[in-house]
Amino acid sequence: MTPAPDRASFEAIALPQLDALYGVALRLTRNDAKAQDLVQDTMLRAYRFWSRFQPGTSVRAWLSTILRNTFINDYHRDGKQRAGAQALAAAVDRVGPQLAGGRISGADAENGPDDYVQDRATKARIDEALTALPEDYRMCVVFADLQGLSYKEIAEVVGCPIGTVMSRLHRGRKLLHKLLYDHAVDAELIPSPTAKPDDNNTVALSRYRAKKKRSQG
Repeated sequence: MTPAPDRASFEAIALPQLDALYGVALRLTRNDAKAQDLVQDTMLRAYRFWSRFQPGTSVRAWLSTILRNTFINDYHRDGKQRAGAQALAAAVDRVGPQLAGGRISGADAENGPDDYVQDRATKARIDEALTALPEDYRMCVVFADLQGLSYKEIAEVVGCPIGTVMSRLHRGRKLLHKLLYDHAVDAELIPSPTAKPDDNNTVALSRYRAKKKRSQG
């Protein structure tokens, strides 16, 4: 017989993780109502099996495992398309070199990437780029850069060796960096690596003339 959960310890240890779990759930479901339902189901199951949580271990990793399994199982059970379950949209810590490697600190993980990416178009592009990643890569990026889990914790959550997690995370971040870099070039936020200096000057001059003409008109 499963012992009755310790409500006081559950509220003290698990409830502070609600915001972090909701952030992941929102990017997994891409829907506010579904994200709230997913978090609620996760917490109900976590409370039910709270006696299985081992004090001193990562509660975030433990809850993330429950959330991941709940998400996958619920999508399969209610007959949604497999593609829906694979549409993991996540956000990352910062736009910049961090996308290619490294992980955010605990404080940054609590705040979430939205605190650093103010431009909506950029945030939308990040979501698009992450959605384009293979599912295995996306899952590792979600738990590393949004949840701030360690390699060991991610391995336990997704059920694969640590070396596999490290490889997936490295490749996922590298691919993500390339996708965002290509977007920055296409949006002319940075010069194309193949553009000649004269070409850049011509473009800049054309923009200046067009801007000046609009201001005078």
